[in-house]
Amino acid sequence: MRSVSGRGSSSSGRSTGSGGSLVHVWGSDGDVKCDLGDDWRRRSVREGRGLPPPSTVPVQHLANGAALRVSKRQGVTIAKGHKNYELMLNLQLGIRHAVGRQGQAILDLKSSAFNPKEKVWTKFPPEGSKYTPPHNSCDFKWKDYCPKVFRTLRKLFKVDPADYMLSLCGDDALRELSSPGKSGSFFYLTNDDRYMIKTMKKAEVKMLLKMLQAYYNHVRAFEDTLVTKFFGLHCVKSGVQQKKVRFVIMGNLFCSDHTIHRRFDLKGSSLGRITDKPPAEIDEYTTLKDLDLNFIFRLQKQWYQEFQSRQVDKDCEFLEQEKIMDYSLLVGVHFRGAIDVDGEKLATPRLSRWDRNHFRSDPNRWSKIKLGANMLSRAELTKRKNDGDVFGEPTGEYCDVILYFGIIDILQDYDIGKRIEHAYKSFQYDSTSISAVDPKQYSRRFKDFIYKAFQEDKVDS
Repeated sequence: MRSVSGRGSSSSGRSTGSGGSLVHVWGSDGDVKCDLGDDWRRRSVREGRGLPPPSTVPVQHLANGAALRVSKRQGVTIAKGHKNYELMLNLQLGIRHAVGRQGQAILDLKSSAFNPKEKVWTKFPPEGSKYTPPHNSCDFKWKDYCPKVFRTLRKLFKVDPADYMLSLCGDDALRELSSPGKSGSFFYLTNDDRYMIKTMKKAEVKMLLKMLQAYYNHVRAFEDTLVTKFFGLHCVKSGVQQKKVRFVIMGNLFCSDHTIHRRFDLKGSSLGRITDKPPAEIDEYTTLKDLDLNFIFRLQKQWYQEFQSRQVDKDCEFLEQEKIMDYSLLVGVHFRGAIDVDGEKLATPRLSRWDRNHFRSDPNRWSKIKLGANMLSRAELTKRKNDGDVFGEPTGEYCDVILYFGIIDILQDYDIGKRIEHAYKSFQYDSTSISAVDPKQYSRRFKDFIYKAFQEDKVDS
């Protein structure tokens, strides 16, 4: 017997009849809610990489005979002896110093606050100084970029300074993630999963500083913006060669009580936009791409209108004005009632209308819902008729999901390198299929794809 890998309100069992095996899903009242037969299993596992594959996660058995899936935490803990242990200590010392000494945030900032030269270098000798405490790390220098701006951004994003410092600089170590992209950047997660630290190239830092005032005005005007939330931009210089490590602190889209079963990075292009992993190796930490997507996410009317008419259009308009391209919509999917049966994770059919309405009317849940976070949706399975199809046809098969999403990688402008890449690849491939296109075309193609992937749920209108 296996438990539902959600909030534990249901359980499942397996029986075999003349027509093949059935998976029974029981509610908390003991009644069978639905049966999942072999046909659903074959279809859900075969039809796309987006559905949960056979589970390789260890299962912990409860006293009542049910089972609880034990999730492995993402990343490697940076403990003493790790090659980046001193760097982590330096980051934490610098952040503690920077946040602890900052004054009150001011919304109406002067233009001088956005000056790229607005930066502060601080020396951190191991023995301490007039301004810094003694520490057990190496001698290093710390730089804060535009500190007044990021202090105010944290206020706009409703980040409490004490909580922020505790998450980043508490006793718990950071976790290092392997880089999921081509950038070569390192990513670190705080122990509470709230914040992500990304190392940056000099060009990315310049791009962020160049667009910082426009970014500030945008997030101030649009509280529900989907663009990446930036909380701080810093640099550490250490060692004999005084090597610089630049990094930005961002919000983690997938900080949630819900397990993120699938994650998709969606650009709206098709060239190379499929994972190279075989289905058996895809897990909850695999980043899938456009051609792996086999769902249409159907949103409630009010959320769909907010998503399409207001926020995505406004965010893309902002990115287009800043000549940004190559960004993605990162989507995390939690399958409600995903069942782990004999090592196979299956998505349950859709909930009844009463169940959905009851779930949505829960006041405790509504207080946590916002655009792009903790959003209940119905995911309709799609099927591609041809391998070359960018998007599949709807099948009428649904499962209930909770979605998390946001626009990431917003620091790539259409520079000379991207122009050359576009020209070169256009000789070999259809120019509409490649990622490197001018910002206006990129924005239009991105929205076209996203509005196919996210549609209004007509059933609830």
